[in-house]
Amino acid sequence: QVQLVESGGGLVQTGGSLRLSCATSAHTFGTYAIAWFRQAPGKEREFVAASGGNTYLSDSVKGRFTISRDYAKNTVNLQMNRLKPEDTAVYYCAASSSWMVTTLRREYAYWGQGTQVTVSS
Repeated sequence: QVQLVESGGGLVQTGGSLRLSCATSAHTFGTYAIAWFRQAPGKEREFVAASGGNTYLSDSVKGRFTISRDYAKNTVNLQMNRLKPEDTAVYYCAASSSWMVTTLRREYAYWGQGTQVTVSS
């Protein structure tokens, strides 16, 4: 069973930084692409970033967020800098069923519980 556990959310002021982590098993970490999605109140869940065969970030976060893998801890980290109020959302970690990175939500079969990120203006 694939388990994903997010941590690192919280409240931050505009322009601040947060680092989210997604912890999983060594098998999942080494086999599947892992992505971050986010969902703001009243909006669809949207792709943010993913790491697997390659790394990909959405245009809305490119230049501010980075995604990286910690091979010692089996975690995928999302470093979020220069945060804006529109980044406020619940952030979800998700694992695909392959190593290939995709932005399509339906390709991610496994999901964490989510962590809240709130950016105050």
